[in-house]
Amino acid sequence: MCGIVGYIGHRPAAELLLNGLKRLEYRGYDSAGIAVVGDGRLQVYKQKGKVNDLAAALRERLPEGTLGIGHTRWATHGEPNDVNAHPHVSSDGDFALVHNGIIENYAALRKRLQQKGYVFRSETDTEALVHLIDDVRRATGLPLPEAVRQALTQVVGTYGLAIVSASDPDLLIAARKGSPLILGVGEGEYFLASDAAPIVEHTRQVVYLNDGEVVIVRRSGYEVRTIDNVLLEKEVHELEWDLEQIEKGGYPHFMLKEIMEQPEALENCLRGRLDLQHNTVKLGGLIDVMDRIWAADRIIICACGTSWHAGLVGEYLIEEFARIPVEVEYASEFRYRNPVLRPNDVVIAISQSGETADTLAAVREAKRQGVLTLGICNVVGSTIARETDAGVYLHVGPEIGVASTKAFTAQVAVLTMLALKLAEGRTLSEAEMAQALRALAEIPDKVRQVLTLDEEIRRIAHVYRYASNFLYLGRGYNFPVALEGALKLKEISYIHAEGYPAAEMKHGPIALIDRFMPVVFIAMKDRTYDKVVSNIEEVVARQGSVIAITDEGNGELDKLCEYVIRIPPAPDFLTPLLTVIPLQLLAYHIAVMRGCNVDQPRNLAKSVTVE
Repeated sequence: MCGIVGYIGHRPAAELLLNGLKRLEYRGYDSAGIAVVGDGRLQVYKQKGKVNDLAAALRERLPEGTLGIGHTRWATHGEPNDVNAHPHVSSDGDFALVHNGIIENYAALRKRLQQKGYVFRSETDTEALVHLIDDVRRATGLPLPEAVRQALTQVVGTYGLAIVSASDPDLLIAARKGSPLILGVGEGEYFLASDAAPIVEHTRQVVYLNDGEVVIVRRSGYEVRTIDNVLLEKEVHELEWDLEQIEKGGYPHFMLKEIMEQPEALENCLRGRLDLQHNTVKLGGLIDVMDRIWAADRIIICACGTSWHAGLVGEYLIEEFARIPVEVEYASEFRYRNPVLRPNDVVIAISQSGETADTLAAVREAKRQGVLTLGICNVVGSTIARETDAGVYLHVGPEIGVASTKAFTAQVAVLTMLALKLAEGRTLSEAEMAQALRALAEIPDKVRQVLTLDEEIRRIAHVYRYASNFLYLGRGYNFPVALEGALKLKEISYIHAEGYPAAEMKHGPIALIDRFMPVVFIAMKDRTYDKVVSNIEEVVARQGSVIAITDEGNGELDKLCEYVIRIPPAPDFLTPLLTVIPLQLLAYHIAVMRGCNVDQPRNLAKSVTVE
């Protein structure tokens, strides 16, 4: 979950590294550091805090050199402080290393290395890796790239790492296992990063490293080998993103920008996939496996966090339209409970980044058991996209805000298209299919209408900004949206919130309700509407303060609720794409009013690449 950058070329490295770390700060922001090689010296600067704190400290003394590495940390082993910050340096001061991941056997390595006389100054698992490489090099006399390869054969766990050495100012080494790394290929210069954000302003040509690969980079070129020293030919890919997409574009926060981008993001997600002329859905990434999906006895959706909520919506969609049984699993639990998979099962992995460690582990378990795996990802070339048998990209552009917004609506849109495709010619008539597709095509414009309520929602947020607890309640397709609304509020405002099926309120949570408890109801005029109104009555009877989201033109709730947010009506199965928008805005405005760092919530990182 940490962010890694590296550079070797003809330009001053320090400023490039600092700018790259700012682009990656959504991956971790506990501490930051850089190491630059220049004049035969290894210059290391690191400290607790944000990248801007490090940049301010270096403003008058940027280290000189055209080779370097940088790191922004999300702490796993050892609290955030100056000592635990990366880079970590070998005992002789010759090389520095930055690391994203977890070394699971670090305690055994540390004990063995301490017995050999190595002194550990930090609490990190990374320092064991530094001393291990140093020890292998001393014991064998091997060049640093070979020592790195041999050392990594002794490591259990995950890593994305980068190394520079004072004694070889024309060398940048990187390796990955479980933590993403990309090599950017320029003209006589190379860029290394955990994802495309720091690279795209310099080059669109990239090489994706796979697990178990080591890249040795010099100004004259690079080579990629396996840890077992097999030379590889790697394809160079072209990035789809551009610089404008990773800038705030005048918005105060990336999260607000990404909320407001959702109409265009959904249009991009749907473009070329809805064929209204022929009443069909075209999912090119699934063409070769559609027969196997149609024949599935069961579909298992694996995901984490917001993607898991999208998967719950997908369960409702696929079961209703395609009549195929669906189970939604927390990816973090999937492989640890020895799941029962059968030959005709299909596993769908959902991950915005395509690098989520738990979800990737679920994919690998499914592949081990021989079942078809599908990926729904946003990042082209990501590990899950490459390791699944087939899949669908979201095509919504980079999502920088840690709290996911536009990725959720795109994931739901993709699952909707998949459900309709599975129902095509089977459980839906052509007329029903045409009606469903037209309604889906109208959703981006309806999202635009919902976004015009931003100021109204901001005023509601002002009333509830100091609340200590929230309940979010919904039924049917909007129960997962209630979960997602509660998660958004927790993530960025640090207010305790829970989502429930509305009917479950009577089975415990109703005990919490008093006049200080805001309760958000999703009360669209669907088949569950009358039941939800009854639940609202029960909350009002206990002096709860109700915020309701309902259809335009519905005035029935005005006397019951403190606030009513009215949004355009839509068929039941499409309402999650609309009802979630007010909940995103409510969470955003409350968090801003509480003075929270919306884009970088405490203890969180965008891409969870460690288990």
